[in-house]
Amino acid sequence: MQEFILKAYRNTDKAIVIESKSGINFNMPKDDDSIRKIKQAVSFKQNVKAKMDNGSVVFGATKAEPTSGKPFEELMELAVDYVAAPVDVPTEQAELINFVHAEAKDLKPDLLMMGNLSWKYLVRSAMRGKNIMMTGPAGCGKTMAAKSLVNALDRPEFYFNLGATQDPRSTLIGNTHFSKEDGTYFTESEFVRAIQTENAVILLDELSRAHPEAWNILMTVLDQGQRYLRLDEADGSPIVKVAKGVCFIATANIGNEYTSTRVIDRAMLDRFTIIEMEMLGGDQEKDLLIMLYPNLDKESISIIGDIVGDTRKEMATESPRISTAISTRASVELASLVYDGFTVEEAAGVIIYPQYDSAGGVDSERTFVKQIIQKYISDGTEEDLFNTDGVQE
Repeated sequence: MQEFILKAYRNTDKAIVIESKSGINFNMPKDDDSIRKIKQAVSFKQNVKAKMDNGSVVFGATKAEPTSGKPFEELMELAVDYVAAPVDVPTEQAELINFVHAEAKDLKPDLLMMGNLSWKYLVRSAMRGKNIMMTGPAGCGKTMAAKSLVNALDRPEFYFNLGATQDPRSTLIGNTHFSKEDGTYFTESEFVRAIQTENAVILLDELSRAHPEAWNILMTVLDQGQRYLRLDEADGSPIVKVAKGVCFIATANIGNEYTSTRVIDRAMLDRFTIIEMEMLGGDQEKDLLIMLYPNLDKESISIIGDIVGDTRKEMATESPRISTAISTRASVELASLVYDGFTVEEAAGVIIYPQYDSAGGVDSERTFVKQIIQKYISDGTEEDLFNTDGVQE
């Protein structure tokens, strides 16, 4: 019996291909054990060990034969340097590895400008039922990333905006009602139904704006050692267990510039896996705008990307002269106005300038932002209204 090495990978149609060094393809075996080993090889980006036994091709350590094989002479063309076979792991684990590392990247929307590593980490955390907190500046795509994950995993979705509710007990537990016919009775909230749905993805939007009582209610729900919710408004205060595979995704704005947010309790933060969303660079911003508005002239997109990029570069300095950068949400709206016939200067006047304080005259944040914009937009005069020498290149 002779051993050979075959290459295993997924093609553009997501089908597994097994081929020799010279490009000769082999059919997949039929038995589950061999298929599992080949999937592991694909997941770990390793080669497959094959053997020639009485004229038949055998994969892995099994004796199962593929649906058809190649002649011995063609097998001789294969590389003979042995590559270690994949670690023998349970089938469920192999499938998770394969999905996270081989398939998930193709499920990320083009419009979601998120690094592949962060996306894989997000997918893996959700599949493991972890609590995930998406942090980052306003308008950077946190909620979009969470919704993209739901679509990628094709799981039940529930959405709760905790920043918009002033009655967390009603939102998370339920309400007590009274009627003449039935007397006092309790009605469970949608959240109670959500946590009892297996493999559900529950989005807790704007967690940093939530009422502190909401955090207290969620403490036991998010604790991996407890995972229950007490319905203390109901008769007997029953306990509702969180179903298997439920994943919680929270979004939060953390920083001094978000004055309406609350400092999240350390015990609450400790219950989450943190995934940070970063602002896009100028080139990434341009790529996104091109995808959203393919018919918008490239010069306008380039100007918008450069203006946005300069504000983000300024925020990265040790002593930034502005309090916040232009968000991706704002740049998309800016491009939308230009697409509808506004000039970039007009769009900036209604989208960008109102975000910056004009107090301080020539030393104000608004004047500094106007300096940035003047670098890329001509107002038709030769007069240099602002000194642009100090603007970060």
